[in-house]
Amino acid sequence: MSWLEALFLGLVQGLTEFLPVSSSGHLEIGQALLGTASEENLLFTVVLHVATVLSTLLVLWHEVAKLFQGTFFTAKWNEEKNYVGKILFSCIPVFVVGMFFKDQVEAFFGNGLLLVGCCLLITAVLLFLSELITKKRMKAQADNEEVGHEVTYKDAFIIGCAQAIAVLPGLSRSGSTIATGLLCGVKKSAMAQFSFLMVLIPVLGEAFLDVLDLLKGELTSELGMVPMVVGFLAAFVSGAAACKWMIGIVRRQKLTYFAIYCVFAGVLAIVWQLCH
Repeated sequence: MSWLEALFLGLVQGLTEFLPVSSSGHLEIGQALLGTASEENLLFTVVLHVATVLSTLLVLWHEVAKLFQGTFFTAKWNEEKNYVGKILFSCIPVFVVGMFFKDQVEAFFGNGLLLVGCCLLITAVLLFLSELITKKRMKAQADNEEVGHEVTYKDAFIIGCAQAIAVLPGLSRSGSTIATGLLCGVKKSAMAQFSFLMVLIPVLGEAFLDVLDLLKGELTSELGMVPMVVGFLAAFVSGAAACKWMIGIVRRQKLTYFAIYCVFAGVLAIVWQLCH
């Protein structure tokens, strides 16, 4: 993989990580188009995911710092501890999948675009349904207040299950969690922040385990340092921009356009697979 290809894939990862269009699916599509899908690029993928997590910390630094201070520097039970508890509760499903089904999940990657295309179509359905149900709730509400409630522990676990299932390439993590939250009745403003904060622990945990594998020699990469650095920087910069943009979109705009895009990308991926 050249540094230009790493730059392209880094931009794809950063831009699509926070948009409800599946970053893993687009990485699979991008690698297929570039002809790099056959390389052992698991470490490169991990590097890109770490970059986007760091971009999340940059954009949501105020919220993260507030949660950190309220959790570790205050003795009494407070709103921050309660919120962090919900985030930890949402991590249980993905923890189970990561600990006991990691090899099975990794087997889904690099096996063609048919699965990616089908999962993108599923993402589109989730986005359409969440938007449709949210509109119905808005019509049933007489005042102009935002529709929905804050995230509960029950909501957090259900949303966490959606995140665990979204490890499949093409099934958008942000799209699945946001859509699931909206279907549960969570208001958009609350779901936008929770969706991006809940991914921090699983991705950082996965990165930590992969670093341990790297130190033990169990995880290798054919790539040099330059493509790694270029991909990391591209994912970090584009991820920060996309994260900030997406929070505004979820709070104010519609998700229908992303659903339409997922249909287009999913059909394109399926056709590409069938023709090659």
